[in-house]
Amino acid sequence: MGSDIGQSKSPLSRRWLWYLYDVGNSAYAAVVILAIYAAYFKGHVVGGAEGSRLWGLSVGIAMLVVALISPVLGVIADHTGKKKRLLIYFTALAITCTALLYFVQKGDILLGMVLFILAEIGYRGGQVFYNSLLPEVAERHEIGRVSGNGWAIGLLGGIVCLFIVLALVTMNEGTWIVRFSLVITAVYFAVFAAPLFIWFREKNEDKKLLPGENIFSVAFQRLRNTFRGVKEHREFIKYIIAFLVYNDGILMAINFAAIFGAVMFGLDQQQIILFMILIQFTSVIGAYISGWIADKQSGKASLVIFLLLMIASVVGLFVVESVAGFYVIGGVAGLALSSVQAVSRAMVGSLAPQGRSAEFYGFFAVAGRTSSFIGPTIYGYVAAEAALFFEAQGDKASFLWFRLLEGGAPFAEQLGQRVAILPVILFLLVGLVLLLNVNEKRARQGAVEHVTA
Repeated sequence: MGSDIGQSKSPLSRRWLWYLYDVGNSAYAAVVILAIYAAYFKGHVVGGAEGSRLWGLSVGIAMLVVALISPVLGVIADHTGKKKRLLIYFTALAITCTALLYFVQKGDILLGMVLFILAEIGYRGGQVFYNSLLPEVAERHEIGRVSGNGWAIGLLGGIVCLFIVLALVTMNEGTWIVRFSLVITAVYFAVFAAPLFIWFREKNEDKKLLPGENIFSVAFQRLRNTFRGVKEHREFIKYIIAFLVYNDGILMAINFAAIFGAVMFGLDQQQIILFMILIQFTSVIGAYISGWIADKQSGKASLVIFLLLMIASVVGLFVVESVAGFYVIGGVAGLALSSVQAVSRAMVGSLAPQGRSAEFYGFFAVAGRTSSFIGPTIYGYVAAEAALFFEAQGDKASFLWFRLLEGGAPFAEQLGQRVAILPVILFLLVGLVLLLNVNEKRARQGAVEHVTA
């Protein structure tokens, strides 16, 4: 039965197995990164401005590890045809460590960082292999729409998980229920990942090793060949560089959204969850729209539109002073966040030569994870240092137009969060300019010519 489903000629059944994994995957992102653990770690486990610094460092370390290992693992997955097996390993790591976060309490800084870093490595590393399955469930001409649909369906699943967590947090008091929500998320992730693991069958067969070869020597040789052939994929490299830069801005906003809301407006856990539900809901809409634009126009056109929307949202975040305004900007940002991520993922699949999807997604992961190391680390450092600076200034800082919002966090920490928004804007703007110089049509032609050559 399982084999029949996995090897079915119907692309729809294979797509739904792929979509369902994104439901669990998105639940992890929604609860751990966005709604629960980020604010819990910063405000309760660590406390104060130092929480922002250590949160950014934790995210950065995880991204750096994934950046180092994903290219080699991507080549191994392509050569052995075992993308799914590697996806299982990384997903198991993410699920296990997410559940273990239940034991992180006030003052458990090292434990909280280590478990989160391991969970992130599993989550982000698994995305390399999950994304590399996209060309196996969609034809090249429909890859934008399928990627957008998967993102949207995953986000809907994340919303359901957030509602479950919201109900638990609303009906119970104390930090234990916040920690227990992480266990619920781990179980949710496992349930929706299981169908892909059980029934999906990869199309690629294992390629035999030649005498004297081993899988690691093949991996490094293929990586060297890819670097040597970089001129054949010049537009793809230009795209990756642009992605590296604008992705910094996207992930800085994602990883610090809950912290920003808690510090600037004193949002409690229920309010943060509601805010993230709003973002997830508008993200569903954005994912569908962006996929449609990518297929009807181009991936680049879709990216430009939603990057401009994201820049406008972040500029608004810099000046907003009311909770209502924060929610409105969050809704607009949600439209842009998922759109940029979904189309960025689809662009790699459409530009990669056939049979080398995992390898190209590995390089895509290198760019994304390397930028993720830089971006969140910069945000956390700037927020903490700026807060310490303004705290030292005392009344001298009163000349600034910023004011302490009623019920908010200390004035200096609020100023630090606002200053940290400036590099987010900078990364988005520079990334957009670099993207405008990418010739998508030439890149697609290069991918096809490379296969036929």
